[in-house]
Amino acid sequence: MKLTVVALVPMMLVALWCVAQRSGNAESDIEHVLRMQQEAWNHHDLDAFMQGYWNSPELTFFSGAKESKGWQATLDRYRATYASPGHEMGKLDFTDLRVEVLGSDAAFVRGVWELTMPDGKTPHGRFTLIFRKFPDGWKIIHDHTSAAD
Repeated sequence: MKLTVVALVPMMLVALWCVAQRSGNAESDIEHVLRMQQEAWNHHDLDAFMQGYWNSPELTFFSGAKESKGWQATLDRYRATYASPGHEMGKLDFTDLRVEVLGSDAAFVRGVWELTMPDGKTPHGRFTLIFRKFPDGWKIIHDHTSAAD
């Protein structure tokens, strides 16, 4: 009996190490998605920015008291708010990123966003995201963004 328990301990440690490695990879993969979005935004490329979102009518985006339902509605909202005549995208920075892996295909992310606008203004706020892992990688399936007063 002791031999069996002794033999199981190393296997359990290897299994825990594998889980920890998967979580670490998920965290870095998710942070990579957000950095790619930041880079796309800063190149004024909304199409590339939207690659971080799940391209589905089930995507949800909350901003203030408004909900955009679906990938296309979210893109339309971004275009109207930041890329239409009279609006500017500014330079986007994400900070204070905290990724909590919930399982092999789900994660919860919190962070801070800030835009530096050409006129020197710096709108900013916080966001919470839910990511899901799909065959083509991690995608945002829910975004709740708030702006500071």
